[in-house]
Amino acid sequence: MGTTSGARQHTQLVAAAVDWLRRSYRCGVVLSEQYCATGEVPDAIGWKAMCHSVVIECKTSRADFLADAKKPFRNPRRGSGKEEGLGCERFYMAPPGLIVPEELPPGWGLLEYSRHGVRVVVKPGKKSLRTEAGLCKEMNLLLASLHRVELRIEPQTITEFLKWKNRLADYNGGALPAGLVALEQEDNPHLHPRIG
Repeated sequence: MGTTSGARQHTQLVAAAVDWLRRSYRCGVVLSEQYCATGEVPDAIGWKAMCHSVVIECKTSRADFLADAKKPFRNPRRGSGKEEGLGCERFYMAPPGLIVPEELPPGWGLLEYSRHGVRVVVKPGKKSLRTEAGLCKEMNLLLASLHRVELRIEPQTITEFLKWKNRLADYNGGALPAGLVALEQEDNPHLHPRIG
């Protein structure tokens, strides 16, 4: 497979992973290809309620999949890096047949992507793979992402930006415009104590 077609296929897999996390796995916040302080750059990571995180690593070749196992945050034999891995749940996503289920690291799931969509081949283990150090790295990833957003909405702060509904209600005589719901009625999994 050529470099250009491999990059194109990886881009398609990442887009499918993001869509799957949002729609099928019901993650409220999803980021893709953002750098983490450990050096890990998850292809897609999403969060559900109660900070439950789900990582998807997209692989388009056997060589890429085999190289991934050697990364410090993947391989427990390489010292302390392993406990900093991201994700309570972790999946690989690849074209059908690229990864054999028996090759998966313990606790990992497997998704296959084809023109028919995403198919769950192996469900991840029930035990959370994320440690306290991994949670701190996820927080750094989220904070870095929020910082990038704040730089783009200046001169407002994120807090001011998030209060836009209050301003809309003020401008609209005390009521929110049609189609908007109050904060307490938002379908936001991070505002409700449930994992679903």
